[in-house]
Amino acid sequence: MLVFIFPPDGTQHIVLTPNLAAQCGYSMESDPWGNTRIYSSLLGCYVDNQDDQTFNVGLRLRMYGPSGSDVVTHDVKQTCSYTRWASREILCDRNYMEASGAEHGIWKLTFYTPEPVSMVLREAEQVGYAAMATSTRLVMRSPYNTSQAICVDVVAVCHTDASTVGLSLTGGVLFINNVISWHVPRRMTPLVDGSFEILEMHMGINGRRLDRSQMAARGYTLSATDFHIIIEIPVGSPDGHYKSHAPDYQYHITYIVEPMLEVLWRSTVAHDDTRYKVLFPITTPLILQALHVQENTVPDAREFNMVLGPLLPDVVLRNITFFTTVLTVEESNARGFTVQEHHYANGTKSISVLVPFDNPEPLVTTYFLSLIFGFIILPEETPFALPVELQASLQDLPTITGSCDQNQFYISVKYGSQGNNFKAMVGHQQLTPEMADYQFQENSTHFSLVLPYTAKGTTFEVYSLRARVDFFLLHTSNDWVVADLFLSCNFPLTTTKCYPNGTMTATAVKVDSVTDIIPSRLTLKDQSCKPAFSGDRIAYFLFNVASCGTTRTFFDHYMLYENEIALPYNKGASPVGPQQTISCYYVVNETQTVGFGANPRLYEPTAEIGSGQLMVQMRLAQDSSYTLFYQAEDYPVVKYLRQSLYFEVELVESTDPNLELILESCWATLDEDRTSLPSWDIIVDSCENPDDSYVTIFHPVVSDARVLVPSHIKRFSMKMFTFTKDKEVLKDEIFVHCDAEICDSHSQADGSCRGQCVQPAHQMNYRQQRKRDSINQRQISSGPIVLTSGQTSE
Repeated sequence: MLVFIFPPDGTQHIVLTPNLAAQCGYSMESDPWGNTRIYSSLLGCYVDNQDDQTFNVGLRLRMYGPSGSDVVTHDVKQTCSYTRWASREILCDRNYMEASGAEHGIWKLTFYTPEPVSMVLREAEQVGYAAMATSTRLVMRSPYNTSQAICVDVVAVCHTDASTVGLSLTGGVLFINNVISWHVPRRMTPLVDGSFEILEMHMGINGRRLDRSQMAARGYTLSATDFHIIIEIPVGSPDGHYKSHAPDYQYHITYIVEPMLEVLWRSTVAHDDTRYKVLFPITTPLILQALHVQENTVPDAREFNMVLGPLLPDVVLRNITFFTTVLTVEESNARGFTVQEHHYANGTKSISVLVPFDNPEPLVTTYFLSLIFGFIILPEETPFALPVELQASLQDLPTITGSCDQNQFYISVKYGSQGNNFKAMVGHQQLTPEMADYQFQENSTHFSLVLPYTAKGTTFEVYSLRARVDFFLLHTSNDWVVADLFLSCNFPLTTTKCYPNGTMTATAVKVDSVTDIIPSRLTLKDQSCKPAFSGDRIAYFLFNVASCGTTRTFFDHYMLYENEIALPYNKGASPVGPQQTISCYYVVNETQTVGFGANPRLYEPTAEIGSGQLMVQMRLAQDSSYTLFYQAEDYPVVKYLRQSLYFEVELVESTDPNLELILESCWATLDEDRTSLPSWDIIVDSCENPDDSYVTIFHPVVSDARVLVPSHIKRFSMKMFTFTKDKEVLKDEIFVHCDAEICDSHSQADGSCRGQCVQPAHQMNYRQQRKRDSINQRQISSGPIVLTSGQTSE
């Protein structure tokens, strides 16, 4: 409990309740280990203020013992000086907002929520506000929970008849790659309106400024862009702390840190200064914490030995369930089960448990231990549990582990207590170190094996998708299986390739489900077309698409060629056994002549593997960084009037650098039907709509880890609006539609690839050529975007 001594050296005592703290400019923060920080505004209710330059505060802390009867008091006094007052001082703390300015004479306050509500000073104080005049300052303070306060994403605004003050609450917080990014708007209206400059910008932690060297040592950064001031803090920095949680009885942690931002703006017209300070506690989302069980059991020592962790200090082991018996930690140690805590320098701890084997008979070779650890999290006493199963054998059997990459299997064998007393089998053949296909290494405790997917002893499960190896360890005396491993992996074999000169190659692979197939006997539809070469497991075909019974089908912008690999069969009869269909499609322009014959150079078709259509998608980004996008489950997306909408249109599933995506036109409608009326143009003839008062902005796209081909992506932004008639909103949601074109920049005849928003001299001819020469046209639409209620519409 906090009790104010007022004045600091006087005898008047005032108990500080949460409501009074918010109204008078005080806050308190405690971590799970009982460390407490107390903050007081310089202009707080019970601060001894001497000419707005020297400030004295006195506190008496009453601390109660576990029983509630033991009380310890501690008096604290603090003196501060502050003389660099700005024209306006803004402070945002955990539980209140405060604004002060060089003004006098409060007699009435008007709150806009959004309708105006006027109060005299006494009425405002009765509902929780505080307003006062010092020797040089006018102070207004509002708790966040007052009836007139409105919680919004970025800015809350309160007005008085003497001044208008805007108080920024938080800004936006992102958690990316274990880094906290706090974005605060660079311009805060009405705090800063018109042209301005930033005179000072400081970062702090727990209410204290940090200099550049302190920030660098902790890995903090403070920067500014055209739109935001950004603070970045690594998760786990020493100025914050972790906290344990147990939602759904699963162990999670969060990281909590309290950065401070302080900015001094100056209006370039009125030369008014505005100092803005915000203390913003940030808590990361819940992070599922996997508790690891490290088993250190040595069977010959005849006891289970395990270590469980990592855990935070606010987690307490309450009890352990041994099969059906529940014992506290003290009871467990009294029974001879050694339970200990181990603390580490990084602030975590682990728990070790030693449990003797419960049967002293030497003929028992395998022991089992079933435990359930019962934990609670302080101070909430939230429970969660962790079951653990342990097994120990006095005769340690060999173990096999395996993995894959894009080309090979990797197998490792640990011998166990019996040593290398077994036979290793790959499929149906015994492994020997001399096998040429395998890479074999061994030592006294392990051996390892590397073999390619095509090695002897492996099998293919289905056409070109997965390969499998069956690995066994057999006892040398009776061939009993002592360990086995069945390892199945994706096999990255491309069975069909298509070439621009009209040549196709295809590979047929023998799979384990058709073991009677002889690859050399396979043919194409024209049974005279046999493999160019074959082996025990594959048949390889090389042929021209105008031969071997290949069929040709015309579509809008490509031709599809198909053939079939099968065993020979009589004319008029159905194929016997499995068939493998192979296909290629060639993308062509409508104005080009396509044919096969003696002169294949009449055209240059673009070959793509397989058959399919190029796809285009539209996504709505969460901000201008285009790193996070709204998902299907997020729609309808809610936005404010004139809030920026960031769209990205992308050509997906293609890596061809010669293709370019062009946005021909984009528009908005009230309904999902893209042809519905009314509609409003956003992009016209691939350029911004000149009739739009809020002009569409195209954003450049550059290569990065996600963007491999920048020409495949177009980005633009617009401001949220709604359709009205006679100043009445027709509907509070819009849909955005676009017509996109995919053009071939490699083709000189494709005039549509002059780029986005090109204005040649003969625009009409250019539009017609764009429509005529485009390889593909696509239509895409967004999900519903809803205008939030309570906003003034245009």
